[in-house]
Formats: sequence, structure tokens, C-alpha cells
Amino acid sequence: MKATQNGSRGRPDFLLLILTLLLVGFGLVMVFSASSGVAKVSFDDSLYFIKKQAVFAIAGTFIMLFMMNLRYQVYKKSFMLLFIPVIIMLMIVPFNEAVNGASSWFNIGKFGIQPTEPAKLALILYVGALISKKDEKFRDFKKGLLPVIVIVGFICMLVMLQPDLGSCLVIAACASIMILAGGANLKHIFLSGTVLALLGTVVVSIWMAINPNGWKYRIERFTAYSDPLADPLGSGWQLVASLQALGHGGLTGAGFGESVQKLHYLKYPYNDFIFSIIGEELGFIGSTLFLLFYLLFLWRGLIVALRCPDQYGTIVGVGVVGLFAIQAFVNIGGVTKAIPMTGVTLPFISYGGSSLLVCLMCMGVLLSISRESNRAENKTTSTDNNRRTTTVTKRTSSM
Repeated sequence: MKATQNGSRGRPDFLLLILTLLLVGFGLVMVFSASSGVAKVSFDDSLYFIKKQAVFAIAGTFIMLFMMNLRYQVYKKSFMLLFIPVIIMLMIVPFNEAVNGASSWFNIGKFGIQPTEPAKLALILYVGALISKKDEKFRDFKKGLLPVIVIVGFICMLVMLQPDLGSCLVIAACASIMILAGGANLKHIFLSGTVLALLGTVVVSIWMAINPNGWKYRIERFTAYSDPLADPLGSGWQLVASLQALGHGGLTGAGFGESVQKLHYLKYPYNDFIFSIIGEELGFIGSTLFLLFYLLFLWRGLIVALRCPDQYGTIVGVGVVGLFAIQAFVNIGGVTKAIPMTGVTLPFISYGGSSLLVCLMCMGVLLSISRESNRAENKTTSTDNNRRTTTVTKRTSSM
């Protein structure tokens, strides 16, 4: 009790920590299953992809534990240490060699870094600090909401230079959730959203007219969504193969490692389409259990964020949970033809070192917030107990 009263930190949310580690473990298992065949043919090593993913998983876990043990207020004061390098990388990466019409990667030896991933965390920390600093002034458009819109718009512009429409939409949606959580005026949000949507449509239309080849790959994804069977051997190939995988899985699945579509039918079965492999190998039942588990993870993260006594912690926590929820919705919605494909990874599950590393860094921040929330609850409980003890003592003395 004394330690708590003196300001020591509370325990992290162990349920959230365990759920995170289980997601990472499941992701490693599914990456191995989805990539082993491709890796054997392409690199003569069935463990090629899983070994690289495991390196990031181990490194990311240690980073998460380290960040978890820092007070989250540290990130409010030092977010520029991440934000500035990210801005520099986003400004440089469009000049790299394009792959599938986009320049999104830096290659360092055998590993690749995608600046868009750390940009998501950097923006969450920046927007959280900006909103909490303004406090009540945030409801004023010019002094509150406008500066946040400018920062978010600048990041989205840099991401679109690659161009990466999927990540741009995820970042914009995540920032919107944080703005709502920060208590912005709903009228200002609606009007700003309408103006930005119209402006974005005009800019993208002009950009597509000037550089049609750079957008060809993305246009094909949208046309494939409307009717994938119109060109099943071309633009609709990936989506048709994804739906066939889900259909082949049936109710109980084909069995772990028994996917057919991962054998050079789906182009990236271990990345964007890993949920298709989950559906094929584990079936409807297994996929449903996975989704329920993911919802439990998101729910627990949201509870941790809302319990934080500090506005900054709550806004950042909501931003982190919102990021995971949006990416999962966009990824799973794309491979099931619920929405057009945008090439967004499934957090903690898809292959991708940058994505996994940043996801674990985000969890380090969220778990740090949980420690502060638990400390506050323990302090409140301790104060209540002391009051009760004092009351009982007074009553006993009076008797």
C-alpha cells in the first residue's frame, strides 16, 4: 500500500499482454503454413519467411516490454524523436524503385523497412499530444481542430506520393477516431470531412489523369471488386482465388497446412491474403473463433484506454485500438469481397517485419497506459480503505 501511495506504477494489464502474445504466436504459425510452399520453391528453404518474421517478433516483443515499463507521459514529451525521422523517410521513399506501381520500401540487407508503418504510431502520439495540450480549446476550429487536420493531411499527402491509398485511408480513419475521442465539435468534423473528401477526390482525379500508369494497379483492384469473374485470369485472379480458398475451407477447414490456394494461386498468401488461408485451413468455425478472439483483444484494449485517468492516455489508447480495428476490417473485408482490396496487412498476423514491429511498439504504449490506469485504481481503492479504517476507528473510540 505504501508503495502505491508513494506513486509507484501499477501492474500492466496481463490479460491484454497474454492476448497480444497469443496473437503474435498464431500469426507466426499461420505465416509458416501460408509461406512454406512458396519459400521452398523460390528460395529452396521452407523456413525462409518464418525465420525473418520470427526475428521481428522476438525483437518487437523485447521493445514492447521495454516501452511498457516507461511512463506513457514520456511519449507525450518525446514524440518528435519518432515523428521527425518518419517524416524524412516518407519524403525520401517515393524516389525508390517502384514495385506494383508504388515506392514504399527501404531495403537494408535482407530486410525491408516500410516508413508508412512507424508513421502510424508517430501520428497517434503527435495527435494525442496536440489534442490533450489544447484541452477545451480543441472545440474551437481555428485554434483546435485545424492544426490537427493540417498535420494529418500532411502525413496523408506524403503517403499518397508513394502512392499508398490503403495506408492513407487507414491513417485518416484512425486520426478521425482520435479527433472524436478528443471531443471536437461534431459540426466542425462534418464540414471538414466533407470539404476534405471533395478536395481529395479532385486531387486524386487530376493525379490519375496526369499519371494513369501509376494508378493502373489500383484501378484494376477496384474493377475486380465489382466483378472479379469478368477477368478471372487477370485483375480478378487474386480475389477469385481468395474466395475459392474460403469456399474450400467449408465449415471445419481443410486442415492445418492443407491449403491449396497458397500453392502459387494466391500471389501473397502469407501477407495480404493470410485470412483466406486461415479460412481455408481452419474453416468457418476456426475463422469465427479467430475473429471472436480478435474482438476480445480489441475490447480489452479499449477498456484499458477508457480507464486511463489522463486525457492523453485515453486518446492515444483509443488511437492504437482504432488503428488495429480499422486495419483488420479493411484487410478481412477486402479478401472476403465485403469492400474493395487496398493492400493493408492484418495486424499481428500478416507477414511483414515493419508491420509486426510497429504493432508491438503500439502495444508497449498501450500496456504502459494500462499500468497507469491500474495505479490510479489501486490508489483509489487504498484511499477508500483508509477512509473506512479511519471511520471504524473513530466509531470504536467514541464507543
